[in-house]
This record gives sequence, structure tokens and C-alpha cells, in this order.
Amino acid sequence: MHRHAYLFLLLTTLLWGGNSVAGKLAVDHVSPMMLVFLRWMLAVAILLPIGWRTIQEDWPVVRRHWLVLAALGASGFTLFNTIFYTALNYTTAINVSIEQAAMPILIIVANFIFFRLRVNWAQIAGVVLTIAGVILTACHGDPRRLLTLELNFGDAIMLVAVILYSGYSVGLRLKPAMRWQSLILAMSIAALITSLPFLLWEVAAGTVVVPDARGWTVIVYTAIGASVVSQITYIRGNELIGANRAGLFINLVPIFGTLLSVLIVGETFQLYQALALVLVLGGIGLAEYSGRKMAMTPPSRRAEQQEGAT
Repeated sequence: MHRHAYLFLLLTTLLWGGNSVAGKLAVDHVSPMMLVFLRWMLAVAILLPIGWRTIQEDWPVVRRHWLVLAALGASGFTLFNTIFYTALNYTTAINVSIEQAAMPILIIVANFIFFRLRVNWAQIAGVVLTIAGVILTACHGDPRRLLTLELNFGDAIMLVAVILYSGYSVGLRLKPAMRWQSLILAMSIAALITSLPFLLWEVAAGTVVVPDARGWTVIVYTAIGASVVSQITYIRGNELIGANRAGLFINLVPIFGTLLSVLIVGETFQLYQALALVLVLGGIGLAEYSGRKMAMTPPSRRAEQQEGAT
């Protein structure tokens, strides 16, 4: 059972890591807003046969919580990917992959702020290490750029996307109880609808790029691989080993993204990127190792520790 879960989750993170490479390959072959719109149009077409029956049965829940579902689909699927693909027009796929590794740490911070979920000193140290790695990536190994505000535009807006998706992940706590087929289909439909205004804006601005052969290849990959298959395998992995353990695999996304960028796109792996990757993954590893120990502590013992800390 565990081996199957590991295979599912390895495939999930490999597909998510490949999304950075796909976005880089899309530059000049399909414009960002067109890519997002066509991605979700194809994803919805694929998901409709899978989720049509369940969403009909879950329709009372969907109708009652449509605003939450629409907000989740718009923020996590549309806005994140719109900024994500735009950033790849200005920065490298390696940088984007590394910066995404800050998400688990930002989720810890947001959960503490909004839901008062406690963290310990080891987790705080992990947060500091991860932020240091992200800053190192964003300033391209030269901290003096922070003083002169010479941040790469792509890196800067990618940090916005990271914050946005972290907020979306925390917001998933508010999702209604419904079957995964209905949930994914409902949020994908919301993503498709909310991506249309961005496409119309791109057309009006005269910056739209109609996909060519490579563009369509990227669209098919992002719709099938990064949207549909990865969601199904991730959910299946969760069912087999639980959400806490499955969530640890997200740390493989920057590793796969970086390796695929070097192998497929031919980007050069810089020394500062290697250092940033060590800082980011080291910080995440420290934070999550400590978090697992806290989760394994009996609730009564955990309460005693928290009382002693205060």
C-alpha cells in the first residue's frame, strides 16, 4: 500500500515540477492568459465525464457554498497560474521552482496567524532558512539588489504568486464536505470562467499569442498532467497514507523542477541557486521534522508542553 502511495505522490510532484518547464517552453509560443484559459477549458472537458454524476448528487452543497468554491478556483487555479506563466517570461524555470518551495513555510505562518496553530522554535528556524533561500534566489545571489530595488520582475511577481497559492492552501480548510470529483470539477469550472476576463484583456492589449504546435503541446501537458492526473494521484496518495505524510512530498517539486529545467530547457545551474535550494529544502526539512514530532505527541502531553512554554 505504501509503495503505491509513494509512486502516486512521486508522479504528482514530478508533474508539478514539470509545470515550470512547460511554462518556460510556452514563451513566444502561447501567451500566458491564452495558456491559462485553454488549460482549464481542456481540463474541464476531461473532468466532466469523471465528475458529472457526483456533482449532480452534490449540487445542494455546491449551490450552498458556491462562493467559497469560486474563490478557491479563482485564486488557486486562475490567478496563481496567470502570474506563474507571466513570471516565466522574465525569469528562469529554476528560480520559479525554488521560490515555490517557500509555500509550505508560508502555510505554517498563515495557519498560525488565522487559526492559531502553534509552532516551535525548530519550525521558526526552518521559516528563517527558507525565507533566506527565497531572498537569495530573488536577488540572483547579490543581496545589494535588495537595497537598490533591482529585483528581477519575474522573480518579484512569482513571490506574489507564492503568497497567493499559500493563502489558497490555507483557505482549503473552508472547503465544503463533498466528493473529490465534484470539488475538482467545481473549482475547475470556476477557474475557466474567471480566466476569460484575463484572456479578453490580453486580446484587447494586442499581446495575445495564438498557440502553435509547441504551444498546444504545452497546453495539453498542463491540462492533463499538471491539472487532472496530478490532482487524482495526489488525492489517491492522501487516501493511502494520510494528508500529513502526503503533504511532505511537495518538497520534491523544486527538486524536480530544477532538474527538469537543466535537462530539458538547458538552463545553467548557478552556484547561488544551489545554495538557495539547500537553504529552502533544509528549512522545510527542519520545520516538518519538528512538526511531525509535535503531531506524534499525545494531545495531553502537547498541552503540558504548551503550558510550560507559556
